[in-house]
Amino acid sequence: MFEINPRRLDVGRVLAAVRSPAAGAVVVFTGTTRRTNAGRRVERLEYEAHERMAVREMRRLGAHAKRRWRLERVAMMHRVGVVPVGEPSVVIAVSAAHRDEAFTAGRWLIDRLKEIVPIWKKERYRGGYVWIGAQQGGGVPQRRRRTQAKARG
Repeated sequence: MFEINPRRLDVGRVLAAVRSPAAGAVVVFTGTTRRTNAGRRVERLEYEAHERMAVREMRRLGAHAKRRWRLERVAMMHRVGVVPVGEPSVVIAVSAAHRDEAFTAGRWLIDRLKEIVPIWKKERYRGGYVWIGAQQGGGVPQRRRRTQAKARG
């Protein structure tokens, strides 16, 4: 399962997708919207994605992780649109015969997802917003940089 989803993420569904009788370990990472960041009170996050490319890259990462760590199954789901405080924006689950492989692969998958999958996050706080952690080479895409500058001016 590799999905970009505009609705509330179902952690149980992601977990079920990686269950296997051959797995002695299942690791789930859930990234949620936190209340504060960099001294500011966060009201919500807003995500945008190049959905087809994002799913393709998530599948590619899953296949790479399965070869590298001998995983049984991998599932990744990321939300787009508004994600309120306390709700998950990303869920990654892996199953493997042993816990070391599952933990290591799960950590690698979230780190790589943030580095290369074309998903962008806007952090809304009282009085403004900021684009954070833009993937695909870093920095906020040019179109978003102009929009942000106009909002400040």
